[in-house]
This record gives sequence, structure tokens and C-alpha cells, in this order.
Amino acid sequence: MFSFRRPGQGRPLLWIAATATLSGCAGGVLDPQGPIGAGNRTILLNSLAVMLVIVIPTLVALLLFAWMFRASNHNARYDPEFTYSGRIELIVWSIPTLTILFLGGLIYYGSYHLDPRRPIASSRPPLDIQVVALDWKWLFLYPDQGIGTVNQLVIPAGVPVRFKLTSASVMNTFFVPQLGSMVYVMNGMQTEVNLQADREGDYLGLSAHFSGDGFSDMNFRLRAVSPDAFASWASSLQGGEVLNASAYRELARQSINVPSASFGHVQEGLFDAIVRQTLPPGPGPAETADGEPQVSPKALPAAQQPQPKVGG
Repeated sequence: MFSFRRPGQGRPLLWIAATATLSGCAGGVLDPQGPIGAGNRTILLNSLAVMLVIVIPTLVALLLFAWMFRASNHNARYDPEFTYSGRIELIVWSIPTLTILFLGGLIYYGSYHLDPRRPIASSRPPLDIQVVALDWKWLFLYPDQGIGTVNQLVIPAGVPVRFKLTSASVMNTFFVPQLGSMVYVMNGMQTEVNLQADREGDYLGLSAHFSGDGFSDMNFRLRAVSPDAFASWASSLQGGEVLNASAYRELARQSINVPSASFGHVQEGLFDAIVRQTLPPGPGPAETADGEPQVSPKALPAAQQPQPKVGG
């Protein structure tokens, strides 16, 4: 990326300023914890540097011209018949052209190297996780382990994760700021994103697209643990609650501020049935007569939510 600094004593001051600035961004897109998040931060900072190359000289020129052509400067050249200058035209058009070229290169990098469907290079095989956006909670299915969770996502650190995502209601977005690549999900459609957490820790996951009254509480916690801890966690869930078509219909009812939950067995093909709408989609946010969104009568406080049960 572009760098603006002076040798010598000024260098430590710049590092101190940069550290102080980025320290306030902990937990956000400027504090990446994976390769995709790091790539996103690089694009943001490079784009900022390219645009500052335009903004800073423009501000300097504005002040310089105001000083040179002030009313009290009788030495300033006055040319009321001026109509054209090839040199000025060259400067005026070359600067935005170069800016577009630089930003175009950044866009190419982001579109190709950070393509959400592009697998992350790794010696370890990716972990498959299926994601369903509900009203107003997140359902995570682990097809290889046969388990599922609600509003809690556990992944092994250092292992690529291949997410397949859909929505069982209105359009939504899946976003873990520190891992990168916010992805939109739509009802009846499937999308994909590949992410990885380089270090163990807890990261915030959220919905970044308004979807009704429960939107503000549609968050989840992503826990990155060691591969051995992940295997132990997955094994500990097996044999618990069953998530089949009947239990899914209960889970899909609108609910606000839902606590995390887990399922020890997930019916095979459940995610595909949701995508193909074999299982009917949720109602989405209801509307009053004046068009204002409201919570469906089926949405109950978390403490009163029906618990998923074993069924046929």
C-alpha cells in the first residue's frame, strides 16, 4: 500500500499515531483476524491513500490560489480574455484518469482475490457450514457432523470454512466484521462465502440489513477454538435435541432476542429443503394498515418461545 512518512525521528511518531488510531477499531473491519479480513482492510487503506493523493493537493492548491490571487496582491496576473490552456487541461483530466486506474486495480484485486466463492488456500480441508437467516435469529448447520446451533457459531481456528447461506424469510446479510466479506442472503436462493479465523477467540457476528423489529438483536457469537476443541465440542452435542422438519417449523416462528441453542441431530437434507422452499418460508415482518412494520403476533418474548422438540 502507499506510505507517507519521513525518515528519522518522524517515523516513531507516525507509528504511535497509527497505533492510537487503530486501537479504537478493535473488533471491527480494521482489526482483522483472518486472511479475508486482512485483504479487506488492505483495500480500504489503499483506497484511502489513493483518494488522499487527490484531496491533499487539492486543498493545498485551494489555499495557494486564494493567497496568490487575493485582492491585495497587485502582482497577480489578470487575464480576462483567457479561454484555453492545454497544460491545464492535461492536468485536469490526467489526475482523475490516474485515480480511476489505481482504484480499478484495487477493484480487480477485491473482485478476484477476495471473491467470496474463491476457496482459501490451505493444507487443511475446509469445514462446511450451512447458514439460515430466520426472523430474528441465525441457524447454523454442520452437515458433516450432523449437528446444528442457533445464534452460536463454533469453528476451528486456522481451518478454512466454506459457508453456504440462504434466508428463510426476508433478505438479510451475514457479517463477521473481523473475518470479512459481508454477504447478502435471499429467500429461495443459495450463496457462498469462504472465511477463516487465524487465531482463537470470540468474534461478533451480526445482521447488517434491516429486517423488522427484531433486527437489532439478530446477533451471534462466533467462537474460534483449536481443532481438537472443536472436535470435542461437536461430539458433546451429538445425541441431543433433534432438528427435523417439525422442529424447524417451530424454530422458524418469529422471535426476538433468542438465546443460543443446539441440536445433536439434524435431519439430512434440511438445508436443501429450505432453499428449495419445500419447507415454507417464514412470514417476514408484518405491516399495519399505514404500512409500518410490526412484530407478528407469533413473535413472543424469548422466555416464552416454544422449545424445539423431537418429531416426525
